[in-house]
Amino acid sequence: MVVTTNILGDVVRNVVGESADVTVLMKPNADPHSFGISAKEAGQMESADLIVSNGLGLEEGLNANLDNARSEGVEVLEVGEHIDPLDYRSGESSDQADPHFWTDPERMLTAVDAIEDTLAEQVESEVADAVAASADTYRDQLKDLDAEIADIAEAIPADRRKLVTNHHVFGYFAERFDFEVIGAVLPSGTTLASPSAADLEELARTVEEAGVPTIFADSSQPQKLAEALSGEVDAEVEVVPLYSESLTEADGGAATYIDMQKANAEAIAAGLAPED
Repeated sequence: MVVTTNILGDVVRNVVGESADVTVLMKPNADPHSFGISAKEAGQMESADLIVSNGLGLEEGLNANLDNARSEGVEVLEVGEHIDPLDYRSGESSDQADPHFWTDPERMLTAVDAIEDTLAEQVESEVADAVAASADTYRDQLKDLDAEIADIAEAIPADRRKLVTNHHVFGYFAERFDFEVIGAVLPSGTTLASPSAADLEELARTVEEAGVPTIFADSSQPQKLAEALSGEVDAEVEVVPLYSESLTEADGGAATYIDMQKANAEAIAAGLAPED
């Protein structure tokens, strides 16, 4: 199996256990919108039994590779097609789907279902039984994660659940845990976009009016724009990094999807908590 992003790579490895060899293309701390692969990795895609991708336009640098793999007869599971995708809340056209569904643990339960169902069609019954057992165990962990984040969010006063991020990445999180997305430094769902001076000025005024105390930046991206925005706001605004797009190395604080989600929820709660 070949998996495009490291977030889904962690999920797939939890689901398949020892039942399959899994190659993850996206390196730790990489940007899923822009990362590329080697010729060897492209060959692995074209000879894989199954490719698991995020889909919904996330892996912008792999479109040609995914098309080549399909032309070689490789099945590609685009998980985003199975999770009831949302449209972007702001900064994008209303008919453009948001690919950042992993910020909602409940939708990741649906992702596990899609991965398990696809594998069940390809493997022998004994392997399918092993995958089903692993998937059940991981689903229980995701349910616990969802409940834990809900408890963390509940402790944040409703009038402070306002998110400003580096780009539009937390729409699913906001819907699941009752937050409001105020805006993003990059007025887009991709890190490849660029804001204008007018965009930053408008967002700075929005941040002031909403009384947002913290701007959340991507840990895998330079924070200069977020810091520039905070400097435009006529109030003290902190810039806090989140693991929004990528897992880290083993010792980096977000080595697994579950670790990533817990760390982000705790950082958001700390950033939005009322001052003593």
